[in-house]
Amino acid sequence: MTPESVARLVPELLRLGTKTVLLSGGEPLIHPQWAEIAQVLQTQGLQLWLLTSGLSLAKHAVRAAQLFQSVTVSLDGTDPAMYAAIRGLDAFDNVCAGIRAASNAGAAVGVRVTVQRRNYGQLSGFVELARRSGARQISFLAADVLNQHAFGRADGFASDIALLADDLPGFAQSIEALERDHMPDFSSGFIAESPSKLRALLQYYSAICGIGAFPGTRCNAPEFSAVLEAGGRVNPCFFIRGPLDPATHSDLDQALNHEAMVRLRAQIRAGRRVECTTCVCSMWRDPENMSALAVTAGAASAERRSDAVRHAALDH
Repeated sequence: MTPESVARLVPELLRLGTKTVLLSGGEPLIHPQWAEIAQVLQTQGLQLWLLTSGLSLAKHAVRAAQLFQSVTVSLDGTDPAMYAAIRGLDAFDNVCAGIRAASNAGAAVGVRVTVQRRNYGQLSGFVELARRSGARQISFLAADVLNQHAFGRADGFASDIALLADDLPGFAQSIEALERDHMPDFSSGFIAESPSKLRALLQYYSAICGIGAFPGTRCNAPEFSAVLEAGGRVNPCFFIRGPLDPATHSDLDQALNHEAMVRLRAQIRAGRRVECTTCVCSMWRDPENMSALAVTAGAASAERRSDAVRHAALDH
């Protein structure tokens, strides 16, 4: 993406009623024009949210704090060795420094932890690390190991990061310890999920192991959001590929309201998409109050009225 291509998109975003734009990557901050792109959106009154691996955050913390209302940093280790084992590089201290720098610069920084085999026993450690680093909130997600195409994965994606059956008792103990020792953090919202939502992560991994059913999901994300890929494809969410080749539509409104996209949203709404059954990141917004919601998630679309669009996620 370029500042020029984003500027051409802005009139559509505004006409559709978009409130927040999420910039995601990998690492959006390695894009040579990330600040210019963000400024194009900010000057139009759009709220901006940065989703980052944190590798370049320390370098750009002050500017990021000026441009983004929210910054979410993916952090999957509580120490350098764990981080390197999961991420494949020695960058733990750099990422933590970025969280502190952005927080000190005034950004609302959150930490997002993907729970997997190498870190499931350190839930409390992550909470303590997030607080020491100056984050305002921490959230936990299961690792999505079933969707082969989510987040731009190539065909043939395989992973051994899911918990095994022998790991499940230890994960249950880690959740119990977190609930016992950090109840004030649940009550205050510093831990974004409720204890019951964290136990759903345990249920998810149990189902991966063939023990019980996947936790139920309730999601209407495609009704109020969409994902815009750098190449122009419009997806209903990060986990389901959009039905249209970018060459087949001229603008965002046409892509969102094309009959193929409407059919796809209807399938999602009716629970006919298998991706939704095993989704690790379902979102629900009350349709009656959607227009008055404070924005907490990425992206841009709506089923009933195109001007009900609330969020646009731009994937560099």
